[in-house]
Amino acid sequence: MNKYMREAIEEAKTGILANEGGPFGSVVVKDGKIVGRGHNQVVGLNDATCHGEMQAIRDACKRLGSFDLSGCTLYTTGEPCHMCLAACMWANLDKVYYGCTIADNEDIGFRDNAFDKIFGGREKLGGFLTETDRKECLDLFAIYKNLKNKTSY
Repeated sequence: MNKYMREAIEEAKTGILANEGGPFGSVVVKDGKIVGRGHNQVVGLNDATCHGEMQAIRDACKRLGSFDLSGCTLYTTGEPCHMCLAACMWANLDKVYYGCTIADNEDIGFRDNAFDKIFGGREKLGGFLTETDRKECLDLFAIYKNLKNKTSY
């Protein structure tokens, strides 16, 4: 498994075990170093925009002192929703690696697929989005699915 995806999974576990949100963790990497981390905190912060990718982007921008994340790559446990995908593009990330797919997100109670049907267009992104380490991320999703106290969005 990719070492950065392993870190994204650990970040997601931190969030779900604290009942802060879904199993979505992310890290931003620049020059081989993690410069941003985040996990879903929608429930914990009562803020619909606190997805793992958004939190990792915010953290990286703060640490780097720039809104421009050119030269950076994002690793995230679930394929980004359109809000997060747009944020990745606005931040000028070079590439996004994700574990579970939009369909996998739907299987555990999230509605990314509904928005994907409305907005679509992922086929236009070329190699910007690349799936990796899906099995390990599916294992994370299984942990989340079996938790008793959780909220899906």
